[in-house]
This record gives sequence, C-alpha cells and structure tokens, in this order.
Amino acid sequence: MPNGSTLNVLNVWNEFILRWYKKGGAYEATYLFFLLAALAAFGVINSDRNQSIGAEGQPPSPNMNFFVTSSVRKTANLGGLSGADKICQDLAAAVSAGNKTWHAYLSVEHDPANGNKPTDARSRIGTGPWYNSKGALLAKNLDDLHARKGDADVFLDEHGQRIPGQWPNSPKPVQHDILTGSTPDGKKCNDWTSDSKDQQAQVGHADGLGPGGDSSGRYAIWNSSHENGSCADTAPRGGAGRLYCFATK
Repeated sequence: MPNGSTLNVLNVWNEFILRWYKKGGAYEATYLFFLLAALAAFGVINSDRNQSIGAEGQPPSPNMNFFVTSSVRKTANLGGLSGADKICQDLAAAVSAGNKTWHAYLSVEHDPANGNKPTDARSRIGTGPWYNSKGALLAKNLDDLHARKGDADVFLDEHGQRIPGQWPNSPKPVQHDILTGSTPDGKKCNDWTSDSKDQQAQVGHADGLGPGGDSSGRYAIWNSSHENGSCADTAPRGGAGRLYCFATK
C-alpha cells in the first residue's frame, strides 16, 4: 500500500494530467515545475529513509558474544541476577543473537544459584574469546579481559554504537559508568534488588576515560573504576544503568 508521501505525489500528478487535458495539452510551465520539484523531493526523502533503515538494520557480527546494553535504567534494581540476565538475553534476541546464553557481568553477595554464596562476575561469563558487535576481539581469555583497559571503540552496544563518555565529541550526557559490583566491600545494591538512596554500586568505565579524557589510574578500569551516586539514580557521576553482557555458550 502506498505511504502518505507516495499518495501526495500521485495526487499532484493526477491534478497535472487533469489541467493538461482541460487546456488541450498546453500545460502551465509553473505547474510542471512544481510537479518536477515534488517528484524530486519524494525521491530524496525515500532515498534517505531507505539509507537510514539500512544503517539501523545492520545485524551484528555472527561472532558477537559481548556487548554493552543499549537500554538504560534509572535505578540499579535489576530484579537480581536473573533479571539482569534477562535484560541481556532480550537485547541479544532483538538483534538475532538470542540463540546464545547471555549473562550480565555482575557480582553478588548471595546467589540463589550458588547455594546463596557470593558469586563473582568473572565466574559468570565463560572463558572467551569474546568479540563485540562488529566482530572485533575484546579479549582472548579471562586473564586478558581483566588486564585490559576500557575503550570506547571496543566496548560497543549490541547495535555497534559507542557508549556516550569522555571520548572526543561524544554525545551527552556521559553514560560510561557500567554497573558491575566488582568490589569486595559490597557495593552491589543489595544484589541488584535495591533502589535505595543510601546504597551505592561499583561501576566501571566502558571508554576507559575520566574527566577531560584522563586515561590514568582507576579511570581506565572497565569493570571497577568507582562507586556511583546511589542505587536510586544511576545517572549522577556519569551512568545510565547499563550492563556488560557476555555469551557463556
């Protein structure tokens, strides 16, 4: 079925034919000019629309087994590990990667699946190697992964987009603080079930950068850079409730 733009151009064409017929073929130059301009504009609009759809519809690499979530959350209450894993699984499924088993890179103090014992994020994500949505290597194994620094060009979301951060000309606001809980002092928002203003969560920098693009010290750490403002609001200090997602198999 033709869309609104197509119908508008067809109406213009019909009117032109009618005028031409009534005037015995002696059509008006101004009206012809208007018709040609409308047809040209229609072609440009549709060309742009098709290019846009093509760009947005590019599937991730079939090798993708890591991404940063494109979706954002105001609080750090994720519904526990199971809720966080579902976020990863659903986003992966939306880009045709749901045939893999996805886990969020999160640590907890009490894991129901582990006898209510602590579970470290490192133990939830398999053994590698891991590739991002563009097929670029993130890390060969767990040791390489935890030895590397954050990088805006590698830590991409499932659509291949960089996470807004401290990199040059990044869009605002900064959202490079990724929830991890990777710290021994319990900064995990009650195992990702709390939205309390009195609790905090440990975060890492996806771009490996601090204020002014500083890549030194803790600013470069992708999984444990600092604690956020609170579990009630992930935005202050540069977050958006995003997660790291890894395919375990």
